[in-house]
Amino acid sequence: MYKRILRLLCTVLCLLTGLVSRAQDSIPVEKPVMAEAMRSNGKIYVVIAVLVTILLGLILYVVRLDRKISRLEKESI
Repeated sequence: MYKRILRLLCTVLCLLTGLVSRAQDSIPVEKPVMAEAMRSNGKIYVVIAVLVTILLGLILYVVRLDRKISRLEKESI
C-alpha cells in the first residue's frame, strides 16, 4: 500500500514537472543583464567555484557526521 502511494506520488510529480517545463517555453525570456556582465568579466566562474566549494563542504560534513553517528550507534549496542 505504501509503495503504491509513493509510486503514484512520484508519477504525479514527474507529470507536473513536465507540465511546468513546457509552460516556461511560451514566455519570452530576456537574458539578465547582471549575468551577462558577470560572464563577460569572468566573475561568473568565481561565483560557481564558491558555490561548488560550499556544497562540497556541506556534503563532506554530512558524510562525516553520518559515519560518526553510525559508529556511536554500534558502540552503544
